[in-house]
Amino acid sequence: MQFKRTMFVATAALAAGSAAATADDLTLCWAAWDPANALVELSKDFEAQSGHTMSFEFVPWPNFADRMLNELNSGGELCDLMIGDSQWIGLGAEAGHYIQLNDFFDAEGISMEDFLPATVTGYAEWPKGTPNYWALPAYADVVGWTYRKDWFEKPELQAEFEETYGRKLEAPKTLDELKDIATFFQERTIDGKTVYGAAIYTERGSEGITMGVTNVLYNYGFDYGTPEDPYKLEGVVNSPEAAEGLEFYKELYDCCTPPGSSDWYMSEDIDAYKSGQVALQMNFAFIWPGVEADPNVGGGKSGYFANPEGPNGHFAQLGGQGISVVSYSDSQDAALEYIKWFAQPEIQQRWWDMGGASAMRAVVEAPDFATSQPFAQTFLDSMAIVKDFWAEPAYASLLLAMQDHVHSYVVAGEGTAQEALDNLVSDWTEIFEDEGKM
Repeated sequence: MQFKRTMFVATAALAAGSAAATADDLTLCWAAWDPANALVELSKDFEAQSGHTMSFEFVPWPNFADRMLNELNSGGELCDLMIGDSQWIGLGAEAGHYIQLNDFFDAEGISMEDFLPATVTGYAEWPKGTPNYWALPAYADVVGWTYRKDWFEKPELQAEFEETYGRKLEAPKTLDELKDIATFFQERTIDGKTVYGAAIYTERGSEGITMGVTNVLYNYGFDYGTPEDPYKLEGVVNSPEAAEGLEFYKELYDCCTPPGSSDWYMSEDIDAYKSGQVALQMNFAFIWPGVEADPNVGGGKSGYFANPEGPNGHFAQLGGQGISVVSYSDSQDAALEYIKWFAQPEIQQRWWDMGGASAMRAVVEAPDFATSQPFAQTFLDSMAIVKDFWAEPAYASLLLAMQDHVHSYVVAGEGTAQEALDNLVSDWTEIFEDEGKM
């Protein structure tokens, strides 16, 4: 599918140290989480330079997609700038919600080569693999793992683990090793308290269990189509290897998670980890600054590792978002000024320093980046192995189908893994046929 390039060139450039010719009130829409608070502080610099006033509409993650996709689909004028999920990019482009940024990038000397390739593909491109850009990479994120390094270092636990498993108790390199560690800690007493193995994603209502289970499925062989046929589902989505991966995720849930964790996502995993309930935590990398600063689990008590490899691959689920200009905005020029300001290397460096996650190569490939935070190297390792969910315009329907079938098998114990994936292929086939893609 080819898209005609639409001309949206800013008519008011952001001059360093000078105010824009006309001052606008801009509203930036995003999820309500710690990075959003950091962006509010960072944006004060833009307000001072440009003369524009920034307002923010932040929605909690469980309601973020419903609220903001309804806003876009209705042609609402609330948001001038949208930091939308990576999976929305196809809808944003094909439905005309976002303006295309190619001409603006060319005019302002903003190059996508200056950003991590995975984030350009994940957050900005549509169709994928083409130089058609609908966003600037804004927040680089990926699923990784946090572990209780202080527990791992207890001599008595090290000795028992090595005697049981024949290897040292350390951050796992494979999914099998991860399950061994989670099993080892399950219902163990540490410091007089019963603890559990792992907090993983199981939430059904939005996207949680999909964002969790894919970290296993990818590494067993599950994929979204093939290079030759991007909509080939049969034998790819539901291959025997993929079914084995789904069985593994259920086994991990059954053996090694805390009681009552049947509907957990980011915040529940964070709470379980910070309160000392679990040895391992699956979560997006955005939580790592908060973990490191936490009085109970920070200050060297925690360690970080990339999603472990499986028998048929080594990937991690991409998170993060790009920032787009909403086509229904009456302040598109001012919104483009914001993107130009945000794309400056010095602003991107401050974004990282303040708790954001820059995708700019000048920041993350700097010689001192890997040692800038205890989790920085893990962030780099994780971003090098990312894979993302569908970014098709029918993303929401595709996601709901996967949430339903995976949760029904993993948590509710209905049917078999193979049946769950076969049913998923059936649903996805119907969706793509309705879209005219198959």
